[in-house]
Amino acid sequence: MASKIMRLAVLQLKGSKDKIANVSNALSKIEAAVKEHKPRLITLPECFNCPYGTKYFREYAERIPDGYTSQQLSKAALDHKVYIVGGTIPELGENESIYNTCTVWGPNGDLIAKHRKMHLFDIDVKGGIRFKESETLSAGNDFTTIEVDGHKIGIGICYDIRFEEMARLYRNDGCEMIIYPAAFNMTTGPLHWELLQRARANDNQLFVVTTSPARDTTAAYVAYGHSMIVDPWAKVLKAADEGEQIVAAEIDFSLVEQVRQQIPVFSQRRLDLYSTERK
Repeated sequence: MASKIMRLAVLQLKGSKDKIANVSNALSKIEAAVKEHKPRLITLPECFNCPYGTKYFREYAERIPDGYTSQQLSKAALDHKVYIVGGTIPELGENESIYNTCTVWGPNGDLIAKHRKMHLFDIDVKGGIRFKESETLSAGNDFTTIEVDGHKIGIGICYDIRFEEMARLYRNDGCEMIIYPAAFNMTTGPLHWELLQRARANDNQLFVVTTSPARDTTAAYVAYGHSMIVDPWAKVLKAADEGEQIVAAEIDFSLVEQVRQQIPVFSQRRLDLYSTERK
């Protein structure tokens, strides 16, 4: 029988242009989180091993699972006997294509899943920010779910959170949580960061977890921070500020069942009139 309680640690980390230092910092914070909070699952930020920017992706790209960052995360998961949702790194894939990829590691050190960002971050907000991931990156085409102690968890990356259809399909697959490593910025962060997480949690009656890099105002791309854990009632359970921080929480999965029973929207859906389906 699945355990209803899971301890989760979210690691909001500082980044730099030094890959080795970035990975070393992540490993240090993983160790600190294990000592202080004894989590079952640890999450890392989007692009935690490199600066976030199209000009950096190819330079920092690695093969998975043979690259340096993957090997270090594998060892950390094994050493601490925890699940690690390893944020994202630039992945050097087939035909030299580059992907923004999340790796997931089991307590035995094995790579149990790999999610390539499905929706590329191409926006142009007048007077705000212009960014085009598609200048460098290729999009992934696969949904990714993992199972931790009997609970299904969906994986998305940053801009993926804007697409309700993706979250709905994870809900249809029986997910009780979606984890999004993400790096919103100082334009979209104040507007939509919390709103989108609470919306996805409310729409699908599940936990939503985001893990952002810490804010660095000297970086070319300034992350918003405020990593967050939102429960199935769409309440913010825990949130970081903008700096480097470890946020831990006890996830009570019985809450998912309670919300779905009390507000049974999924059994009330008019599937004779509409549906959200995979292609």
